[in-house]
Amino acid sequence: MAQNPLLRVEDLSIAFQGLKETRTVVHAASFEAFPGQTVALVGESGSGKSVTALACMGLLPYPQATHPTGKIFFKDQSLLTMKPRQRQTLRGRHMGMIFQEPMTSLNPVHTVETQIGESVGLHFGLSGEERRARVLELLRLVGFDKVESRLGAYPHQLSGGQRQRVMIATALAGKPELLIADEPTTALDVTIQAQILSLLKELQKELGLTLLLISHDLGLVRHMADEVVVMQDGYTREKGSVSQIFETPQHPYTKRLLDAEPEGPPTPFNKENSDVMRAESLRISFPIQKGWLRRATDWVHAVKDVSCRVRVGQTVGVVGESGSGKTTLGSALLRLTDFEGDVFFEGNALKELSTKEMRALRPRMQVLFQDPFGSLSPRMSVAQIVGEGLLYHKLAKLGVQADALIDAALLKVGLSPEVKWRYPHEFSGGQRQRIALARALVLKPQFLVLDEPTSALDRILQKEVLELLKALQVEEQMGYLFISHDLKVVRAISHHVLVMKDGEVVEEGPAENLFENPQHPYTKRLLAASLDWRRAPC
Repeated sequence: MAQNPLLRVEDLSIAFQGLKETRTVVHAASFEAFPGQTVALVGESGSGKSVTALACMGLLPYPQATHPTGKIFFKDQSLLTMKPRQRQTLRGRHMGMIFQEPMTSLNPVHTVETQIGESVGLHFGLSGEERRARVLELLRLVGFDKVESRLGAYPHQLSGGQRQRVMIATALAGKPELLIADEPTTALDVTIQAQILSLLKELQKELGLTLLLISHDLGLVRHMADEVVVMQDGYTREKGSVSQIFETPQHPYTKRLLDAEPEGPPTPFNKENSDVMRAESLRISFPIQKGWLRRATDWVHAVKDVSCRVRVGQTVGVVGESGSGKTTLGSALLRLTDFEGDVFFEGNALKELSTKEMRALRPRMQVLFQDPFGSLSPRMSVAQIVGEGLLYHKLAKLGVQADALIDAALLKVGLSPEVKWRYPHEFSGGQRQRIALARALVLKPQFLVLDEPTSALDRILQKEVLELLKALQVEEQMGYLFISHDLKVVRAISHHVLVMKDGEVVEEGPAENLFENPQHPYTKRLLAASLDWRRAPC
């Protein structure tokens, strides 16, 4: 290994100037990354990981962002004193970055060829056939097959894993020596996550890349990193080799992070309880429409002959890759998607209910989405968000009655009623998910569809939300349909599990039996792809 580090961060502090005060978010961070090495920055939300990475790329909102102390060196060149034009040349050409959510990072109105080609043209001045040839080369490099057919695709026409591959290709367009990957697999299911991580390892070996990995996923970090920097509230709590951090952690916060894995068992429940929700032979298809007249030329069969039941006080987990039909199944159970077959809620056949009758049942069946920031209106206060359903369904009058119910719902999810006049952007990810849960609970539901409710949260927040959901289930005896690609989370909360692939249930059974003794090859593949920090990499 080379003696000189490719990237060197020394006593770096980062502050943001507000209207009334300056807030320091990173305090004297120091670390090095040598050629060919992977260094991981880990910690919960708000620890300063991502902002440190953005500082290395020069992507902070200067001049609002300042550096009270510290230096950043790339190949012994001082990045913080470099002129903007020099920095721009360095960025992309020598340093590339992959972001967490490619759907928001890629331009929705540009094709794959345009997006990658823009970087190729910017860094090498290529155009026409030369540019296209380089784009095709990059697509092959990141694992696409039939690359010519991908050139005209738009981001929404690609799966999550494919979009992330396009992001990686764009980042590699300038042939960088340093690649910064900010939560590169957080939003992906376990098999796609394993593919992307395998790809990054192959690219690192083939191209000699240095990788700065930002993640809260300890399993990913253990399997990818050489060195680890543990951050909390902007401070570096501990750093060392991956074996030191995972086998002999020293700082209490590092130990807390390692102990924050989701754990079972699920809440106790009576197996003789009645069904709160039942589906029989559920089938859901979507038309593929082409031409100016948008005629249906074919059909996508999203859910194929699925039957399931959720009893009072029971959690049924649904796992599978992206596109397996998990979310579509949840939407159908709430009658948010048209379906064939039968769905019964508390004995009521949903298909036969009028709009008015369905509206009367809505408060008793609710949903919690993956991204609370996307599902909460930024223009509404917490009180308005939580109370909206009460007023719409006429379950309370505006004023003292509604305020009392809003306060009770906030207390139930562990938030002070004093926060109700604040807005979503003022809260952390875990707090926003609690607000979304309060919005559902204020209507006193008996059935809750939880669609990836913890996927966007770090492990500490995940554990908090899971414990809250368990406590509420014991108290309210709600039935949960828990949709997730995170098998550890599903195991910690579910009594019964459905495994879906291509719209079909390929295996189901009691959670412990399914995880300990899977029968179907696909279930075994899902479990094998799941990364566990307790299992050392091969």
